[in-house]
Amino acid sequence: MTPARPAGAGSGARALPRRAARALRRLPRPRTLRARLTAGLVVLLAVSCAAVGLAAVFSLNGFLTQRLDEQVSQVGTRFPASLEHNGQLPDDHDGDERGDTRRQATGTFGARLLNGVVTNKGVVRSGDLTADLAVDLTAADERQLADVPTDGRAHTVELSALGDYRVVASEGQDGDVLIVGLPLEPVEASVHRLELVAAIVFGLALAVTGVAGAFWVRWSLRPLDRVAATATRVSELPLASGEVALPSRAPEADPRGEVGQMAAAFNRMLGHVEDALTKRHASEERLRSFAADASHELRTPVASVRGHAELALLHPGPVPPEVTRALERITAESSRMGEMVDEMLLLARLDAGRPLERKPVDLTRLVLDAVTDARAAGPGHRWALELAEEPVTVTGDAHRLHQVLANLLANARLHTPAGTKVTVSLDTDGDRAVLQVRDDGPGVPEDVQPGVFERFTRADRRRTEAAGGGAGLGLAIVAAVAEAHGGTVSLESNPGATTFTVRLPLGGADG
Repeated sequence: MTPARPAGAGSGARALPRRAARALRRLPRPRTLRARLTAGLVVLLAVSCAAVGLAAVFSLNGFLTQRLDEQVSQVGTRFPASLEHNGQLPDDHDGDERGDTRRQATGTFGARLLNGVVTNKGVVRSGDLTADLAVDLTAADERQLADVPTDGRAHTVELSALGDYRVVASEGQDGDVLIVGLPLEPVEASVHRLELVAAIVFGLALAVTGVAGAFWVRWSLRPLDRVAATATRVSELPLASGEVALPSRAPEADPRGEVGQMAAAFNRMLGHVEDALTKRHASEERLRSFAADASHELRTPVASVRGHAELALLHPGPVPPEVTRALERITAESSRMGEMVDEMLLLARLDAGRPLERKPVDLTRLVLDAVTDARAAGPGHRWALELAEEPVTVTGDAHRLHQVLANLLANARLHTPAGTKVTVSLDTDGDRAVLQVRDDGPGVPEDVQPGVFERFTRADRRRTEAAGGGAGLGLAIVAAVAEAHGGTVSLESNPGATTFTVRLPLGGADG
């Protein structure tokens, strides 16, 4: 019957590789290409050094062990055979250097076994003929000696009192087993010394290689650093609109190398980008000039149409109702078209960088006047004011700033139902005036919010036209006027909470 495997044993074994993989992923990794190349160089050298070191250690260990085995074989069985007679064979004579079995290398071990039991054992302590040969062996040591095969080959045993030995077992003349051995300590000491020397030498080599490799990689990647610096300068340029002057090209490098090929490709790309930006700027200038010219030229005929329609409405004679209605629509639409032409002309002038009036403007007074006008235009809304204790003054064009306020309030009035609360707040934040228009209406749709300050953007075209709204240029004028004054405008909108925020420098902006 197959024994039941403990619950969770397989899952625990499978979890070990996963834990090891997670531990490796948590290790810090070099981020830059320079660090990765240097680390790779050091790792490859470390692997090479480790391979060389291991090969040298194993080779030396094998060579010295083989020499030790030869020495053990040369010792023969004379010493272990003499242990039965206290280190001398029966035919030995004192003073006879050829016959005294104690004249063995220091550390030579001998043992005599009979029927698997150690009967005699000893070790040569020194060259002194009177030195004691006794050695204490544990039961485990004796079992190891009994397990050594009598094949005439050297084997390694670990004796508790002596350490590691290479021993050879041979059959004696009396049916016993004679074991002789030499210590492995000299071999191990030589191997450990080689390991220490290799570790020091290879460690120094790795340190020197790491430092030298870092400098070499840095020097080799200098062209790439110059390309990166050029790309950084290009990324910091405002490329959205206007004339753009790209920085100088990346320095050329050897075209036969990868870095040189990349620098050449990058420079060609910059050339194409510069051509495209130049053509786009020229197209923008032509479009801006066309808009300004068209708006300017349309002002006169639109005003003329509106004047003739108003004059026709003042005719004292009887006029059919249909004609009166048509003249009223002509007057309304021509007025709306005139406002659109004026807004387009203003935007064109702002795009062209026409300077605005630079005078101190009491922004608090403008807010009060604009809210008063909004109350009259939208009596169905609830209007509220939150003003700073002290008047807020900025430097700019009072007429254009009033237009900003009027457009924001008109936007809140036209795009929210009656009963909506609209709150206008004015305060300071450091060196900036902060103007906010908040309402608790339905909010600006999410798909419209990214382009709400672009031209001809309208959230609800049908409702806006029915309410007599404009062409979607009001918020574009707010953004353009705020930018011309060195300020910003932003929107935060959710159902029940919409806030337009205009920030203007208290001291004004240059130009």
